[in-house]
Amino acid sequence: MSYYDQLSQESPILFTFYLLLMIAEIIISYAALWAIFEKAGKPGWAALIPFYGNWVLYKIVCGRGTAMFRLLIPLYNIYWMILTNIKLAHAFGRTTGFGFGLAFLSPVFECILGFGRSRYIGPQQM
Repeated sequence: MSYYDQLSQESPILFTFYLLLMIAEIIISYAALWAIFEKAGKPGWAALIPFYGNWVLYKIVCGRGTAMFRLLIPLYNIYWMILTNIKLAHAFGRTTGFGFGLAFLSPVFECILGFGRSRYIGPQQM
């Protein structure tokens, strides 16, 4: 029996609260990504489409969507995802520390980037 099955049987109220919390986090993350895409001059609805959303994100960050294929390389993909978040922060005029925040606390920092006063300045070279 998995942890979630056990949790749902022992405490259905707690399980329901946890489930609603996760759904809210997903909705907030997609809304923040939508706002980030629109700030960068891309269609916001692209954030909702899995493959195309990544393509657009890498066009915002690197200037070309093909850079997302680096995520297919095992172990390197971890480094590349952190670097992508740092580049996203730089593309909006933020610091490297903000990029690490995007990498490790993404829903919070995506909201700051998407709904805050950050302006898109384009892909930056590192």
